[in-house]
Amino acid sequence: MMKTWRYVFWLLLLGAGFIAGVAWKNRDFIAQPSAERATFAREDRAAGDDSASVQMAVAELNAQERATIQLFERVAPSVCFITTSNVRMDYWSRNVTEIQRGSGSGFVWDRSGHIVTNYHVIQGADRATVTLADRSSWSAKLVGSAPEKDLAVLKIEALRNALLPIPLGESDILRVGQSVYAIGNPFGLDQTLTTGIISALGREIQSVSGVPIRDVIQTDAAINPGNSGGPLLNSSGQLIGVNTAIYSPSGASAGIGFSIPSDAVRWVVPELIRYGKIKRPSLGVELARPQLAQRLGLQGALVIDVTLGGAAERAGIRPTYRNRSGEIILGDVIIGIGNEKIKSSSEIPLALEKFQPGERVRVSLLRDGKSLEVEVRLDESK
Repeated sequence: MMKTWRYVFWLLLLGAGFIAGVAWKNRDFIAQPSAERATFAREDRAAGDDSASVQMAVAELNAQERATIQLFERVAPSVCFITTSNVRMDYWSRNVTEIQRGSGSGFVWDRSGHIVTNYHVIQGADRATVTLADRSSWSAKLVGSAPEKDLAVLKIEALRNALLPIPLGESDILRVGQSVYAIGNPFGLDQTLTTGIISALGREIQSVSGVPIRDVIQTDAAINPGNSGGPLLNSSGQLIGVNTAIYSPSGASAGIGFSIPSDAVRWVVPELIRYGKIKRPSLGVELARPQLAQRLGLQGALVIDVTLGGAAERAGIRPTYRNRSGEIILGDVIIGIGNEKIKSSSEIPLALEKFQPGERVRVSLLRDGKSLEVEVRLDESK
């Protein structure tokens, strides 16, 4: 009998402990600060209503975040993904196979279907395919290229309403520290946005052709392989540059990217569309390599030869030649074109960009250690 009462006693004791524990927990919740109870309530509502959570998240964005989101949503439809390939034919079976070569970015230039990208994106390719933001893919043909500016123009036959050009901005009014935005397809990951600032202006990089590209924009916005040819934008969503290169020991972004300024793009692209190349003026000269001029202690561009009947010959510019004794007689050294000083032969194409074929220009020379000036009527480059 005593054993039975003992069991009943322990059961009653356990039940009383359970009831006391529940009462204590309810007292803690009631004593919680109202702010914490509100937090629990918000979490419960969010779990049951995803749309309310999204609205709350949008409301909590600051003005800069909202502006960046709007910029991306407005400009991203203008940015495209470019893939290139080479065609190979098997010698024995005569079967043709297509081998992927590379990829890059580009952007819509106009509603006629012109797409701007870097020259090195399509260099050496047999075919190019442009994929627009709406996922439609189009076979592209090469309209024109300028290796010396690392720019190229493709054309696709897409519907006009699918082609949204990016408005052009001015690169000559940019300031170091200004916010910039890059949209592209790094590593094939399409429609990627990175942000940063302008780190420096007036940089100079080498183009594919070996001719320097001047006034390049340096930015710390992440630019990786696949970003080449994509747009660099200001905070208004205007094109201020075309992303073209990075400086990195690893090949990935190291915070130093370079973009061709929009002021160069503004005049190069229309020429590529119209002529297929940059319609450059020509002096009609063959110049010595900069290394040779340096070894000879010359500051300027040494003339090795002149084109028969060309602009330089008509103006009396002298080439380098060998006399009857076998001695090499150095030709004229070009030290200035117009108001621009020339320090090496690589600067000649850049100086001539400011002129048109048929224009007359003053050319400053060094001849036998003496300075002189001649007037040259420029030809059109072949």
